[in-house]
Amino acid sequence: MDDLDRYLKDALQDPEFRAEYEALEPVYAVKKQLIQARLEQNLTQAELARRIGISRSALARLESGNFNPTLKNLQRIAHGLGKTLTLTFR
Repeated sequence: MDDLDRYLKDALQDPEFRAEYEALEPVYAVKKQLIQARLEQNLTQAELARRIGISRSALARLESGNFNPTLKNLQRIAHGLGKTLTLTFR
């Protein structure tokens, strides 16, 4: 276990921290799936951005988690990757 893992394990004991951490989970899940799908198709950010009609910097912000995508943007990204967008409430 590295220092980050130890820190996170300790920090998650705080209910307020845990709530904030869990609230961000969907954002990180979308970011991870977007990056994985792009890399599986050997696309650069610039190539995917061109396909979906946004700037490379906007796609970079989406992938970094510094920008929350709209449903419309997620649909455009899915289409650009030849995929469909599926949302699930759990």
